[in-house]
Amino acid sequence: MLNIAVKAARRAGAIINRASQDIGTLTVKSKNFNDFVSEVDVAAERAIIDTLKDAYPTHGFLGEESGSTSHQSDFIWIIDPLDGTTNFLHGFPQYCVSIALQHKGEITQAVIYEPNRNDLYTATKGRGAFLNDKRIRVSKCDKLQESLIGTGFPFRDFKHLDTYLGMFKSMLQKTSGLRRPGSAALDLAYVANGSLDGFGVKGCVTWSKDPVRNYRDYKATNFALAELSWLWSLNRGIITPPGLDEQWLISLAHTQNEIDVLVDDFRALATALRN
Repeated sequence: MLNIAVKAARRAGAIINRASQDIGTLTVKSKNFNDFVSEVDVAAERAIIDTLKDAYPTHGFLGEESGSTSHQSDFIWIIDPLDGTTNFLHGFPQYCVSIALQHKGEITQAVIYEPNRNDLYTATKGRGAFLNDKRIRVSKCDKLQESLIGTGFPFRDFKHLDTYLGMFKSMLQKTSGLRRPGSAALDLAYVANGSLDGFGVKGCVTWSKDPVRNYRDYKATNFALAELSWLWSLNRGIITPPGLDEQWLISLAHTQNEIDVLVDDFRALATALRN
């Protein structure tokens, strides 16, 4: 299955590389404020799905642009055909193709292809990760003050921008540097390769009785329950950012003890809700 995913990623990468030669002629649409999709995103995703579907016609797909299909399959391909579209549209060479296979709720195969450099990151559960067929490992850095950390900043919703800036200020003073290149999939690949020592952004808990597979599902999240979870934690001495999509905040500034407190608090809330 990994070989087919690699074939699909390279097909998408070829489409992206051709389009990068004449970006000015592309048709670009806005999905939301500061969130763009081009005809390249759509064409690359179609090439990926066609390649995978030819090999695995019964599998399901969850695409960044096309949404989800075949929810009943045990195998779901999760696809971002062009992670870093804004970078691509500006000729900033930091974007990639991202493909993962989920089997019965567990990720078992993954491919990240960086067409600019022709770099191919692959991983199979239990068999390690590779860059261009060479084994890669995470950084050995274990001191925060010596680490180079990747992160992300808000680009659509700025209601908690001050919180992010506070995080940035704190972490900038505790690390050797922060980077926000604009492609989270590549950032995570760089962590796997040891180029970055870590990657951190705000966490997200979606309150829904149904799986959240696309933006429409996400917008149907139960906001009242999200607000309840915030109040629950607040009454127990845990202050998290209020809001539908930014309840959790875990970073290298937190110790394992603090993470355990947050997890135990969430477990207690889940138990109370069930009862």
